[in-house]
Amino acid sequence: MRLHAIALGLLFVLLTASARAEETVHVGSKRFTESYVLGEIVRTAAERAGGVRAVHHQGLGNTGIVFSALKSGNIDVYAEYTGTIARELLPHANGAALDLESLNRELGPLGLEAGVPLGFNDTYALALRSDVANAHGFRNLSDLAPHTDLRFGLSQEFLERSDGWPALVSTYRMKASRPRAIEHALAYKALVNGDIDVVDVYSTDPKIEEEHLLVLDDDKHLFPRYDAVLLYRSDLPARAPRAWAALQTLKGAIDEKRMTRMNADAEVRGLSFDAIATSFLAGSGTQEVSARPSFLARLFGGDFLRLTYEHLLLVAVSVALGTFVGVPLGIWAAYRRGATQPILGAVGILQTIPSLALLAFLIPILHRIGIAPALVALFLYSLLPIVRNTYTGLSDIAPSLRESALALGLPRVARLRLVELPLASRAIVAGVKTSAVISVGTATIAAFIGAGGYGERIASGLALSDNDLLLAGAIPAAAMALLFEALFGVVERWIIPRPLRG
Repeated sequence: MRLHAIALGLLFVLLTASARAEETVHVGSKRFTESYVLGEIVRTAAERAGGVRAVHHQGLGNTGIVFSALKSGNIDVYAEYTGTIARELLPHANGAALDLESLNRELGPLGLEAGVPLGFNDTYALALRSDVANAHGFRNLSDLAPHTDLRFGLSQEFLERSDGWPALVSTYRMKASRPRAIEHALAYKALVNGDIDVVDVYSTDPKIEEEHLLVLDDDKHLFPRYDAVLLYRSDLPARAPRAWAALQTLKGAIDEKRMTRMNADAEVRGLSFDAIATSFLAGSGTQEVSARPSFLARLFGGDFLRLTYEHLLLVAVSVALGTFVGVPLGIWAAYRRGATQPILGAVGILQTIPSLALLAFLIPILHRIGIAPALVALFLYSLLPIVRNTYTGLSDIAPSLRESALALGLPRVARLRLVELPLASRAIVAGVKTSAVISVGTATIAAFIGAGGYGERIASGLALSDNDLLLAGAIPAAAMALLFEALFGVVERWIIPRPLRG
């Protein structure tokens, strides 16, 4: 027995030492192609150090969400740009100088640092079709100023950034009307189709050359340099020294042409982000492919089971919590007339809050990204159909049936359990079913804060303007909704008394 105890003790010590020896690094990325690619390069480089577990939280959203995730410690590092740090993330610094020393003086109190310059500048610019530019003689941003008939289609983030549309209007005295907000990847299609005239671009976008666009010269030097660097938590080098040493090898390793080529590998050639990262780190340059993977190969790809599990977990847990809370709230609303309007009004208001706004709001409250804020948001959205259907089912019970139960001498709780809830069960189950089906669709938004699920494919498809990838996320979500519909058909037969079934 003593030898067994010693052996178990040694095994525990070895396992503990092994767990402590492994470094864990959480890498983030924004919701556009280049950020996905750089995030995957950082993840792969860190893992190649050995003894490092690196996790890439893909497409977390815009700059504000990713920066919040970094400050709260949910991620450790992501690729950012010096101009964005100075103009957008440190507005109190009045546009700090773009050298790393100046930026780090401002980032230090936040527990953050910027370093490992990757070697390229990806600046903002405006572009339009070459034929339109030639017809009007457009070459500089100043040339656009007097034209009020131009249709601008700009990304949501560019519209709100202090170094975006507001600065453009102020510097160049633009007289055009308020631009249309459009997803960055979709703006190119709209431009080529003639739906808009001017878009914001990144200088390393491969579609500039592919679509024969003219990039207007920033003749008043509005946009600063946007040199790509790693923005990281200050404790990362000490906490994960092997990973940090591996990341140093990325310093100056990517120039503008190489970055543009890697973006094209994703957007034009259809390569996966991990394949691009592996090819880059192997030093093999652009990887050639004979054809895009078939749709079925993408639909049932290696991530299918993981995404299905994550999506199912989000829906099942949130609807279970919604049922546990929503049914009692519906009962309370039905039997306490003073509580009816406050309860129904509150769950109704929750349903009107835009999902992305609610998720962004929950991140600083919960100090985390991923599953937790996603579950809270989905739980709140699940309440309305459950509460309202429970209230309606109980309120619509015929008075004669209530009086019959009362005549039997049953106490209040027994009347509710044995008579009233069974009579209302059809409406209650319908509310839970509606909540589950809605949650399947809403859960796709959770991918924008790193909670996984089929939304990962949808977000990547939007970033790449890849319809096959979009469908590879949307079709399984629709199939899961149909499965929940069928499942509740079985639940209805089990819960609803036979005489009350339709």
